[in-house]
This record gives sequence, structure tokens and C-alpha cells, in this order.
Amino acid sequence: MSDFSEELKGPVTDDEEVETSVLSGAGMHFPWLQTYVETVAIGGKRRKDFAQTTSACLSFIQEALLKHQWQQAAEYMYSYFQTLEDSDSYKRQAAPEIIWKLGSEILFYHPKSNMESFSTFADRMKNIGVMNYLKISLQHALYLLHHGMLKDAKRNLSEAETWRHGENTSSREILINLIQAYKGLLQYYTWSEKKMELSKLDKDDYAYNAVAQDVFNHSWKTSANISALIKIPGVWDPFVKSYVEMLEFYGDRDGAQEVLTNYAYDEKFPSNPNAHIYLYNFLKRQKAPRSKLISVLKILYQIVPSHKLMLEFHTLLRKSEKEEHRKLGLEVLFGVLDFAGCTKNITAWKYLAKYLKNILMGNHLAWVQEEWNSRKNWWPGFHFSYFWAKSDWKEDTALACEKAFVAGLLLGKGCRYFRYILKQDHQVLGKKIKRMKRSVKKYSIVNPRL
Repeated sequence: MSDFSEELKGPVTDDEEVETSVLSGAGMHFPWLQTYVETVAIGGKRRKDFAQTTSACLSFIQEALLKHQWQQAAEYMYSYFQTLEDSDSYKRQAAPEIIWKLGSEILFYHPKSNMESFSTFADRMKNIGVMNYLKISLQHALYLLHHGMLKDAKRNLSEAETWRHGENTSSREILINLIQAYKGLLQYYTWSEKKMELSKLDKDDYAYNAVAQDVFNHSWKTSANISALIKIPGVWDPFVKSYVEMLEFYGDRDGAQEVLTNYAYDEKFPSNPNAHIYLYNFLKRQKAPRSKLISVLKILYQIVPSHKLMLEFHTLLRKSEKEEHRKLGLEVLFGVLDFAGCTKNITAWKYLAKYLKNILMGNHLAWVQEEWNSRKNWWPGFHFSYFWAKSDWKEDTALACEKAFVAGLLLGKGCRYFRYILKQDHQVLGKKIKRMKRSVKKYSIVNPRL
């Protein structure tokens, strides 16, 4: 922190007639704060300068937040409220939002803060910055949700939903839709509980019809609140999932598929891997044809080639009758193992080892060479070094054997990784290592007989 900030912590001298302490809203004392925040040292002189003091105070708050000094940030915040009286109209209008963002962050983490103090602060800020009323109400509701206060959060959202002030703008419309959608999400939570209650009842039970009607009522309210939001371009994952679950529950599979298809393919929406994952899982539940599943995962592969569903994608491609699909199946496996987070994925290595052998047996050497040419300069060090051979064998012998087979097929029997694993004496894996040696000798792409 700057010298000015450090000086705030210093002892009071006899020569300085300053107020010794200022009581903060957090109930703590901070020496000299009020006098110093009203004056800024410039060239050895002090002069009152509103703009500079508030700017300095904001800098101290930001630095305290970065250092997680919540108590100190609260003390500076107490004096930063004066920015609400700034003579600059632009700064004065922007002040409530800044104060809310900083203050809510401090109160969320401050050890002496509680839900009552946060809610009091939120209510006051709603009235001070009416232009931010909806945004603050939504964030306040999320805070209450975080603390499990569902009823209070729902009441907060209901109040915000009916609030009207000023002109209707597109940004305000989105906020209202978002507030209604979060209200719908709370109703979905109640619906889920009621659905669980219904599943435990026998249809002949006297309470069954009443609970079933209650479930239906909650689903209708949820649908009405969520449906408007998910038509607006954006990332609405939890809302889409909830809405689709209810549509499926009531047998509207066409409606559910339409929602998911629009969410995944509408060009107005931002690129979102989850949209394609939701659509794939839905189609899988509906036992859709393999071609449909492949078309969905093909787009996910272009967005996230290391996603765990890529191994399912490979399996679908491998089983396809189309040669272009089987070729893509090899590309997908190489693509997965390009990423550091997948280097220990034994399933991916098993698939690649087996698939490489099958492809080479099927006289598709060109497919392998096409994938290997772009990787031969970095995969050996990335996957097949002597260091990794020792480390993999020590941690997971099964993984080491799969990698060794792939290394042998791609780099030949002279590969250090392959040679190291070949020399290991292992009672259980001994036969597998011998078979691996014969296959590498016969099918390695560096073998001139191929």
C-alpha cells in the first residue's frame, strides 16, 4: 500500500490536532481516517479536494479488497459514501452502483457481517440508486439463496417483479425477465420436491391427486416465468435444464427437443458447449439414430475437443459404416490426448492402442500418418519420454502398457518409452507385453514392410 495509507496507521503526534478516531458502520475505530480522507498531501501541502480524496479512498478500498482486508475496506467505505454528493452529475449517478458493488463484496466476506446487515444495506441502496433497483434486488435475492433463505429470496424477487420506475428499456426488460426466471427457478425447486413426494405415493392413495395437482400448478408457474428468458440470446443453462425436465416429465418431448435445438443452433445465441451436451443427452435418452448423435457431438468436438464425451463420440464413429466417420474417429482420439489434462486417461490410451492396430491391419496407414505428421515433433517429449516411462510404470502399470504399445506403433521398437516398459519384469502383464512386442514388430508405421 502507498505511503499515504501507511501513514494512516501511524501514531498521533502532539503537533497534529486531528480527530483521534472515526466510528464506522462496522462498529470499529480507525485513527485519523476522517481528517486524512478530507485532505490529500500534494507537494508537502494539504488542501481539501473532493475529487482527489474520493479517488484516493476508492483506490484504498480496491487495494484492501485485493488483499482481503475486509475490516480496512469497510472503514474506507464508510468515508467513500461522500461521493453520493459529488458535484459532477455523471459521477454522482454512477456512485450508487459502485458503492453497492464494493459494499456488498465487503459485507459478503466481512467476519462481523451477517444477513441482517447485508439486507439492510441492500434495501438502502435500492432506494438511493433507483436506476439500480432491479439489479440490486436480483443480487440481493441471490445472496439470500446462497444462505438457504428461499422464502425471503422469492419475496424479494416478487417485489422487484412488480416494481416500476422510469422508461422501459431493452436492458430493463432483460432484467425483469431474469428476475422472473429466477423466481421460476425457485418454483422449479418446489416442483422437484413435490415431484419427489408424488413418486413415493401410490396412485390409489387418497393424497395422490392433491399432490399431483400441486405439482402441475408449480410446473405451470415455472414454465411461465422461464420461457420468456430462454428466448433471449444468452447463456441460460440452469433455466433451460429445468424447463426441459418439466417438459419431459409431462411427455412433451417435441417441445423439449425444440427448446434444446434452438438453444444449441440459433446463431443469435453465443457459442455454448453445454447447449450441445444437453441436446446430445436428450437425444440419447430418446434413443435417437446414431447419425443424429454424431451430428451433435461433431459440433461439440469443434468447440471442446478434450471433453469427456469425445470418447463416446469416438465409439459412435468407430461403429459407423461410413469411412469418413471411422477416419474422424482416429482424429478424435489424437485430439483428446493433445491436452495435458487427458495424458493419464487410460480409457483414451486403450481406445487409441486398439484402434491404431485395427486401422493398420485394415491398410489405412495414410490415416495414421496424417495425424502423426503434425505431432511427431512434440508428442515424443510430451508423452513418450524416458521420464514418463518410469513415472507411468510406477504409478499405473496398465496405463504404461497402453502408452507403450501406442509409442511402439508410432515410433518403432527403438522408442525409449517402449524399450523401458519392455524390460520390466511383471508377472501379470508379462504375456501382454510379449504380445505387444510382436504387434509392434509387425504393424509399426516405421516398419519398412508396411
